[in-house]
Amino acid sequence: MSGIFGVVSTRKDCTEDLFYGTDYHSHLGTGYGGMAVVGEDFVRQIHNISQSQFKSKFFEDYRRMQGNKGIVVISAFDEQPVYLQSKFGPFCIVTNGFIENAEELAGRLLKQGISFSEVSGGLINAAELVAKLITRGKSIVDGIQYMFSQIEGSCSLLLLNRDGVYAARDRRGYTPLVLGKGAGTWAVTTESAAFINRGFTITKYLRAGEIVLLSEHGVVQKAKGFPLAQICTFLWIYTGFPASSYEGINVELVRENCGRLLARRDNGIGADVVCGIPDSGIGHALGYAMESGVPYRRPLVKYTAGYGRSYIPSSQDTRNLVAKMKLVPVREIIKDNRIVVCEDSIVRGTQLKNFTIRKLWEAGAREIHVRPACPPLMFPCRFNRSTRSVKELVARRAIRKLEGKNKHDITRYLDPESAEYGRMVDWIAKDIGVTSLRYQRVDDMIEAVGLPRENLCLYCWTGECPRAKGYGRSKRRSRR
Repeated sequence: MSGIFGVVSTRKDCTEDLFYGTDYHSHLGTGYGGMAVVGEDFVRQIHNISQSQFKSKFFEDYRRMQGNKGIVVISAFDEQPVYLQSKFGPFCIVTNGFIENAEELAGRLLKQGISFSEVSGGLINAAELVAKLITRGKSIVDGIQYMFSQIEGSCSLLLLNRDGVYAARDRRGYTPLVLGKGAGTWAVTTESAAFINRGFTITKYLRAGEIVLLSEHGVVQKAKGFPLAQICTFLWIYTGFPASSYEGINVELVRENCGRLLARRDNGIGADVVCGIPDSGIGHALGYAMESGVPYRRPLVKYTAGYGRSYIPSSQDTRNLVAKMKLVPVREIIKDNRIVVCEDSIVRGTQLKNFTIRKLWEAGAREIHVRPACPPLMFPCRFNRSTRSVKELVARRAIRKLEGKNKHDITRYLDPESAEYGRMVDWIAKDIGVTSLRYQRVDDMIEAVGLPRENLCLYCWTGECPRAKGYGRSKRRSRR
């Protein structure tokens, strides 16, 4: 996932708000940071932040860049912002999402004589592809809507030109965009936490497909969007920052709710300690502790925020290194205790097994009970660059081992009351080496968030694809 942030100010310069607001998105991307500002002219800077933090890379840049409007991105994969000279005049663009049919769309444009100059990881840069699609429209707004109609997946974006900052939330509403107002300044952000310490007040959560223009004169709606948004539930479970809110619902409160609901389904394990895997597991663990009465303690401590999130990097070696280095066990709290470990999710299972559970056993834990705050992940995400294949998912690996074949109907494995589901969870518990394992249920997770089911994307757990204007009815991927 990426984090995007844009500012337009009536003052001469917006770069301080832009710089510090963007830094509150550092938990969302570990690939590239990029910043573009318009003053007398466009100024753009991109840095690789895979081995450093946004602040250190851009501190000198933001102090020399001047302009009253700008956009910034912290990206997991693509080098952004992209700058384009177009029939609409020059503009810069940053995007957040994943375009499933990018290769097909790029091939179509190449046949029409359109060239691409930006490459990320050997692939055409998604932000450049989006920019080229937008230029096929009659205007910027028409072009954004045309792009929405062509892509499969998701794309929210900020487009900077001399008029201001165009902000467009993707048609499914999978990723959030939030508007805020400060003193003579308007801003738009992925993470609402970016507003709090900069003195911005939230004015609106953009609707799915909505397009607005931020300028020195305020905010003008350019496209109304759609009443139904199906936002990524994983934002609350794992991805989002605890102080942020999406659709008006705070992340930390949802995580506490998840922990409470996990505790209500737990009976008789007699734990001594509840802990959360830092950072995103902490809120879940606090909720579990409050509901169960078992004390919350910290047997695993994250050394610094600099190691980032082990879920994001595409390389398994990098994920393993981050997972190994960032958590330090506290033996005096672990030894001889029965520990409930609250985790946001289990994706591949390798890091939890090799770099978390192993540390607890080696430090003398008596029992280890793992409680993920979401159901087993069954389908690779279609709307963001995270898991990209079925083979990566530990739940699917369990099913393959149990079925003894590559192709199988997984319908029964989605039902937490079925014998098949129970065997799958038992296999995973044995594989990662824990005393017990109990996942959150889909309905409990929905209750924890507090939105109607139809307003949430649950694809990675259920295979149900969100609906969007022009996409027809909600559909489910093959159960095989």
